[in-house]
This record gives sequence, structure tokens and C-alpha cells, in this order.
Amino acid sequence: MPAAPGKIRIIGGHLRNSRIDVPERPGLRPTPERVRETLFNWLAAWIDGARVLDLFAGTGALGLEALSRGAREAVFCERDPALAAALRANLVRLRQDGHARVVADDASAALAGLSGTFDVVFLDPPFGADLWSAVAAQLEARGLLGAQSLIYLEAPREAAPALPPDWILHKQTRAGDVQATLYRRDAALAKLGRFGSQP
Repeated sequence: MPAAPGKIRIIGGHLRNSRIDVPERPGLRPTPERVRETLFNWLAAWIDGARVLDLFAGTGALGLEALSRGAREAVFCERDPALAAALRANLVRLRQDGHARVVADDASAALAGLSGTFDVVFLDPPFGADLWSAVAAQLEARGLLGAQSLIYLEAPREAAPALPPDWILHKQTRAGDVQATLYRRDAALAKLGRFGSQP
């Protein structure tokens, strides 16, 4: 059953069918349910026990889905104070606040304050802001990615952001005008300055 208007649902794991409110905020664009289902099928072998970073979190649907499916920790970054507050409330309501924290700041400032490496990163900025390349470079420069981290990138279909040479195309799908891509990091390729791919 689809979620009611103004709500989305978690589609897998121990929080399955839990509803998350979608506030009316400019530019808020939760990842469609069909795309989330595809993404987490891709991530099935990696998500359990993963440390996850949900940049531009919005409703937090991607990070919450990861926690539902066994991620050990999620860090959510969201600059809109109302969305950050709603996300904290949802984490408490769903009893996930012990495994997660919300950084109420823009992505660049949030990344500057983070440490350690993340196994999975969700990178879904506002489409009009063209932040993919800058944030990807900052993730690398700050040492926030492990040797084989997975990075999910959501962008308009025609977008072609410049990405680090060690981000290998792993999986890709399209839904309407949205392109959803999963990259697998291979640090060894950075020295070679080339891309690899896996269909």
C-alpha cells in the first residue's frame, strides 16, 4: 500500500512500513520508493554493520532505511533547521537515536567536522545547486571514505559531474528525469588516474 500524501514509508528491515512525515519545504525531493528499493537491493551485501553518511538528508529516508536494514551507525547532515528537528524527532520515535546523530549544517561545514571513514555515503544534493563534484572532492580530501566505500549519487538525467578517478561505476538506474548511480571506491585506481566499470 502506498504511503499517504505527505508521508513516505520505510520499505525493508525491522522498521518496515514505518511512516515518515514529509514536511512542506522548498526543494525537498525524497528519493522515490522504487529507486530506494533498487538501491537497497544493490547494497544488500554491504549494509549490515555499515557506518553510513546521509548528506543532504532531508527526511532522512535513505539513512533510516539503512538503519532499518542493519547499519550500525548513521550520520545525517541537513542544513534546514525544521527538517533537522523533524529528523531528530523521527529517530527518537523509531528508537534509532542511539545509533544516529544529526548534524544541522550545510554539507561543506558538516564534512569539515566529521572524522573516521564511512562504508556507505548517500549523496543527493538539491539538483539546482550543482554540488556533486565539490562534495565528492571534499569527501576524498577529508579522508572520509574507506578503500572500498560505496557512494550513491542521485542527479538529473543529463548531469555529468566530475568525480574522483577512484569512484568506479558499479550500478545505475533511471526513474523519469532522475539518474541513480552507485559507485564503488577503489583507492588503488587513484594513482593510475583511470576509471573502471562494472555493469
